[in-house]
Amino acid sequence: MKKVLILGVNGFIGHHLSNRILATTDWEVYGMDMNSERITDLLGHERFHFFEGDITINKEWVEYHVKKCDVILPLVAIATPATYVKQPLRVFELDFEANLPIVRAAVKYGKHLVFPSTSEVYGMCHDGEFDPEESELICGPINMPRWIYSCSKQLMDRVIWGYGMQDNLNFTLFRPFNWIGAGLDSIHTPKEGSSRVVTQFLGHIVRGENISLVGWRASETRVHLCRRRYRRANEDHRQQGRHRHRQDLQHRQPDQ
Repeated sequence: MKKVLILGVNGFIGHHLSNRILATTDWEVYGMDMNSERITDLLGHERFHFFEGDITINKEWVEYHVKKCDVILPLVAIATPATYVKQPLRVFELDFEANLPIVRAAVKYGKHLVFPSTSEVYGMCHDGEFDPEESELICGPINMPRWIYSCSKQLMDRVIWGYGMQDNLNFTLFRPFNWIGAGLDSIHTPKEGSSRVVTQFLGHIVRGENISLVGWRASETRVHLCRRRYRRANEDHRQQGRHRHRQDLQHRQPDQ
């Protein structure tokens, strides 16, 4: 029976993945997180083992379970733009420094590491079509602290790749864009900086507030531009729908 260690198991990815594993396999899930509100329905499951803890404090627990399990998923990270801008060192300390010992433990014990990178490592690539094997990864200037998230994740990607090349680490990197789905965040509570961008936007709309874009000076122009694009795309969609409907009627007419 395979054993999977999920650090950050109460997060959006962690709790969905745990549910999926337990529902479709006979694997065991060992999870750590500082909170448990998303996984309350799993706490009594015979193949789900939860420990309330912090990867920066409970380091012995983490290493023991890296050694014990077959697949390691370190999902703990800060992924909120407001924190990139206001507390860049905190982002680096958690996203890179705190995760590095977990990566090294996976190397030490010969485990399969599945690491969540980010689409932000692609930066401001100028290629018309991005090639993850060939395209350049271009970040912004040093005096824009929001790029520390991209750089921290990219540096970890390079370290993991290096361990794969030199020490035969078995690893998988995945680079998500913005997550959308059930259990993401609550739109009913203002949580500027601690929830994802889609949730924050919807929360602003529901509460009748101005939409705030972190780190954009011309936010009003950007939002208006998005609105114009939405209206134009919506009208194009309607026109295409009417055109397809007319074509369908013309095609069906001889049979009626």
